[in-house]
Amino acid sequence: MGVPSVFLRTFGCNFTCGGFGMPRGEMSTERDAIAERMIEFKDYNELPLVSTGCDSYASWDPRFKDLSPVLESNAIVHRIMEILPHRRWEDEHLVITGGEPLLGWQRAYPDLLDHPSMERLQEITFETNGTQELSLDFKSYLNKWIEQDLRREITFSVSAKLPGSGERWEEAIRPEIVCDYQNVGYTYLKLVVATAQDLADAEQAVLEYRTAGFTGPVYVMPVGGVERVYTLNNRAVAEMAMRKGWRYSDRLQVPLFKNEWGT
Repeated sequence: MGVPSVFLRTFGCNFTCGGFGMPRGEMSTERDAIAERMIEFKDYNELPLVSTGCDSYASWDPRFKDLSPVLESNAIVHRIMEILPHRRWEDEHLVITGGEPLLGWQRAYPDLLDHPSMERLQEITFETNGTQELSLDFKSYLNKWIEQDLRREITFSVSAKLPGSGERWEEAIRPEIVCDYQNVGYTYLKLVVATAQDLADAEQAVLEYRTAGFTGPVYVMPVGGVERVYTLNNRAVAEMAMRKGWRYSDRLQVPLFKNEWGT
C-alpha cells in the first residue's frame, strides 16, 4: 500500500463472485442490468460502478469484452513507459491482476517481461484467487527471472474467495495450490469480509491453509466497491483484524478515487 504501481489487468476469470454485498445465498444482478444497456457504452471508463457483486465485472464478463483493448506485448510496454514518472522502471511495482491473471495468460508473460524496456523492473505482484496452478514452464521462467537479478522479487497476493462471494468452498479454497506459490515467491492471503459469518469462514479457511503448510501472513479487507458500502464496514473489519492478530488491508482506491475505472 502506498507504493507507486502500474496495474496490468488481464481479461477473463473462472469465478463471477456475484455474492459480494448480498444476503448469503443471493446473487447480484447489477451487471446484468448494465449489460442490457451496452449500446450506451463505448469505453470502460463510461461503465457504472456496482455496489454488489464483483466490482471488476467488466474484466471477465464476456458481454463487456469488446470494451477491452487487445494489445501485443510491445504495445503494453509502450503504454507502461508512458505511465511511469521517469519513463523507465525505478521503484515502481508491476501488479498483474484481472480477472484471474494466472489463467492461460501464463504463456504470455515471458514475452512481456523479456522486453528490453522491462529489464529494470524488480517487483512483480500477481493478484490471484489462488485456484490456478503455475505451469512448470512458468515456474521455471519466474525462478530464472529472479536469478538474473537477486534484487528482484515475486509476490502472490491471494484473494481466496469465501462463501460470501457466492463461490463454492471446494472450488475456491485450494491450499495445495497456494502452498506451491510459496516455492516461487512471497505469498499472502487477502480475505474479503463484512459479517461475523464471513469472519468464521475466514478462520476455517486459514486453518485449512495452515494445515496444508501455508506460512504467509493473513490480511482481511472490507467489502465495498463504492464508498457508501465500504464505509459501512471498514472499521468493523479493522477491529476483526486486531482481535484475530491478522493484518488489515484497506481499499485505498475507494476513498481516494471512488473506485473509478483505471484505479
